Amino acid sequence: MEDLIVTKEELIRMFESGELKDSNEGWLLNGRYIEIAAIHETDPKYLHDVTNSQYYKLIQKEK
Repeated sequence: MEDLIVTKEELIRMFESGELKDSNEGWLLNGRYIEIAAIHETDPKYLHDVTNSQYYKLIQKEK
């Protein structure tokens, strides 16, 4: 799987549809563990800004 860049709305839809799942060991996408990184246009100045991003990068974890 290549890294994916998705919008905040797409990420929410993926969780709601079950395509992306939260397990005890991490996030699962199509049976593979991934990391989710927020992509900010500017550096977040406050901690609450870290989760408030318009785009997110889904990165496959190496096993």
